Amino acid sequence: MEGLPFLPGNTFSDPTRNKYHVSQTLDFKNGYRMPARPTVGIGGRPIEYNQLSESDLDALANYNPTLTYGQAKQAPPEDFIPAHVAWDKKVLKFNAYFKQTVHESPNEYYRVRPVEIYYYLEDDSIAVIEPHVENAGMPQGKLIKRQRLPKNDRGDNWHWKDINNGVNVTFYGKVFHVVSCDKFTQNFLESEGIEVNPPETIPEDPYIDRRVKAAALRSYTTPPAFDKLKQFLELDRKVLRFFCVWDDRPNMFGEMRPFVIHYYLVDDTLEVREMHQPNDGRDPFPVLIGRHKVPKDRYNTPSSFPAVALELSSNEIKEYFTPKDFMIGQTVMIYGRRFLIYDCDSFTKAFYYHNFGVTDFPKVDTEGLPKNLPKMEIPPYNNFGTLEDSMQSCLSLVPQPPKKDFIKMLENDHKVLRFEAVMESVRPEDSGRRFIISYRLSDDMLTVYEPPVRNSGIIGGKFLERTRVSKPGSEPDKPEYYGPDDFYIGAVIEIFSHRFVIVAMTVDSLKQTLGNTQKAQEMIKGGPMKVMRSQGDLETLVRQVRAQLKKIAITDKSRVDEMFLRYDKDRTGYISVENMRDLCRRLQLPVDDDVILALVRECTMDSEGRIGLEDFRRFVESS
Repeated sequence: MEGLPFLPGNTFSDPTRNKYHVSQTLDFKNGYRMPARPTVGIGGRPIEYNQLSESDLDALANYNPTLTYGQAKQAPPEDFIPAHVAWDKKVLKFNAYFKQTVHESPNEYYRVRPVEIYYYLEDDSIAVIEPHVENAGMPQGKLIKRQRLPKNDRGDNWHWKDINNGVNVTFYGKVFHVVSCDKFTQNFLESEGIEVNPPETIPEDPYIDRRVKAAALRSYTTPPAFDKLKQFLELDRKVLRFFCVWDDRPNMFGEMRPFVIHYYLVDDTLEVREMHQPNDGRDPFPVLIGRHKVPKDRYNTPSSFPAVALELSSNEIKEYFTPKDFMIGQTVMIYGRRFLIYDCDSFTKAFYYHNFGVTDFPKVDTEGLPKNLPKMEIPPYNNFGTLEDSMQSCLSLVPQPPKKDFIKMLENDHKVLRFEAVMESVRPEDSGRRFIISYRLSDDMLTVYEPPVRNSGIIGGKFLERTRVSKPGSEPDKPEYYGPDDFYIGAVIEIFSHRFVIVAMTVDSLKQTLGNTQKAQEMIKGGPMKVMRSQGDLETLVRQVRAQLKKIAITDKSRVDEMFLRYDKDRTGYISVENMRDLCRRLQLPVDDDVILALVRECTMDSEGRIGLEDFRRFVESS
């Protein structure tokens, strides 16, 4: 079976084989694991390998296939590639430097000028370039243009085999020391069998280093002690405030006066300020002790110190006040005055908590503080002038005019409510007297006017000048004046003992007084209101409206067409009754229903109630 080829159907398993383990391939030598070549195969079977003799090995070594198959064919020659094509754009780069002597300079003796040497492989040319340095003060750039550089007097040129790290090269009498090269150059030299020396570093220029250090940003380290500069930077604009009282009761006419102590942390100075109250009878000088460093004991000085001629200085004063000397509940002696600290502000409490660990700040209840002056009692109103004018005489020594509500005056300027009223009186001669009450919304003042009636025996005209009228029964010191809500049809207005009953009002007055609210519906019981008019009033109103429109036509005739066309947007040549009402409202003319209907009847004879442009012109321009 061993001679059969290893093909499907010619493989048979050995039934006597019962071992299938793999031989060990590791071994230990001197305690280290070493690989070992197996001597037997799987299951202990011997490994089959070729065992050639020495003669077989010699025959294989001396085997020459040409003796059997003849001479081998020669390979075709490769294409010729010129050097300028093969080495195009392949450049070797070396970093070098040269030293330049500086004459007649006290700051430097030599300069270290780094350069870059480029070797072009295509034509063995060399270029030397010095990198640009800002503010160098010398020309830089190309030191040697690209060319072949002579090496000696025999006509040899520098070659890339002559350049390496750590080598000096001389170009036109100037010595350059090569320190390093790039990766491409190193790989190229190594591929050509040249050992590249280890790279070096360019030495530092002492003058350049001195200039760099002088231009660099300086950093300072604050000394560990708490100096004045650190105190200013950290504690500027930080002030401790203590509330205290000066107990001066042991002296004659002494009392307890409130003060505030300000301690400035930036320079350890303090000041004492007095807390004035209105009309306390004291001069308005708030600073009791000016800001300066206050000693704890000013008189603790040597007896030999000439206090008459010299001022105290830091040499004589032993100790100044510090924040540790101010605590709530303590009494501080400042220049012989006893100040009891009873409270401080929130910043002061936070400062003592973070720096001294104080957490309890109980407020001291001080007694004997200056009593509050009795409140000024306003005398009763004497009915001379208005109440506001009399009040200003009580509030200031030099009376000032009472302040007015300018916003209300601007919003309600030229807005007047007009009402028709009759006088309610027991006298028979006053029955039937009719009045016009005008209420100004800008200042809440009333004006009463009585139209003259022929052969009535009563002189008409202004019945009441413009004034504010208080309601009956209101207190003289706190009067309650009539407002827009008090005027409606049927209301009784009592003005200086005269009773007036409102019987009519204009629609504009009704809208300005009540608006479209629920109250308006309640006041006007039963729906739309009809103004009561006497005979001839309607004709008078129509004549006044026509006169006003005629004034506009005389001053500017084109404005008549503009007023008409403003409402005739569709250019139909007609406007409606509502347009006429809106026109009268814009011109501050009456907009009552009966007045508008009378105007429309005067303007046109159209059955639909429309007004044409020609009819409107004729109505305005007619006399």
